[in-house]
Amino acid sequence: MRRRGGGDRDTTRYAGATAVVTGGGSGIGAALTRALVAEGADVVCTDRAVDAAQRVVDGLSSAPGSARAAYLDVTDGDAVRDLVDEVVASTGRIDLMFNNAGMALGGNTELLTADQWDAIIDVNIRGVVHGVAAAYPHMIRQRSGHIVNTASMAGLTAAGLLTSYVMTKHAVVGLSLALRSEAAAHGVGVLALCPAAVETPLLDAPGVGGFTGRTFYLSGQGVRTAYDADRLATEALDAVESNRPLLVVPAQARMAWRFSRLAPGLMQKLSTKFVAAQRERQHL
Repeated sequence: MRRRGGGDRDTTRYAGATAVVTGGGSGIGAALTRALVAEGADVVCTDRAVDAAQRVVDGLSSAPGSARAAYLDVTDGDAVRDLVDEVVASTGRIDLMFNNAGMALGGNTELLTADQWDAIIDVNIRGVVHGVAAAYPHMIRQRSGHIVNTASMAGLTAAGLLTSYVMTKHAVVGLSLALRSEAAAHGVGVLALCPAAVETPLLDAPGVGGFTGRTFYLSGQGVRTAYDADRLATEALDAVESNRPLLVVPAQARMAWRFSRLAPGLMQKLSTKFVAAQRERQHL
């Protein structure tokens, strides 16, 4: 994996790198696949909806890198390990592991069933753990590699009506920062992506009790329009290259995060008012 030395963007800076992307059939995962291939990486684009992953691969224009689609359910730890082991067996290494697959369940917390809690924990937390457990030992042996975990602004700040999602994304941020401090001794990097609302199908995912997400996600994170997934993917590769711990975008999100750290009590009061207004607006 060749690093950029400065100046204009090197569109082959990830030439020869091997990468696995989970949740690659849409949204951020699809954008990461496009960005990686455009910069020379060889990518396994995985998704439980393998047809969607195949469409992403089929839609790639001629580029320095390559991609193939593969079925993967990140809640199956053995399957994640087997896929990563197969990549290492065929290429000799794994340079980039993007633990991106995720789900959201918005709405009043008391309406969530035990099965729904289990589902979001299995995908958003255990799915990331499975990716780390599969890739990290190989990276330790290589003395190189990078793990990128897709979290969210919801992993840095908190508001109700998104309680289960906030919980899981806080866990992803905590895992990423803790692992990063340990992995540095092995030459391995760890990055957590913490964007505000990104233009993905997740914005329109059904919630419980009549909850609708798009307006909530945008207004709750202080942005007017959803962030472009392809822009986020490019910035994620920049953040990997510069070995940053967190990528928080856009600027409004960084301001909200800093405000929450400086005045957590006031931020909680504002969040309480916001949730009350949203419940009234959505008749929850």
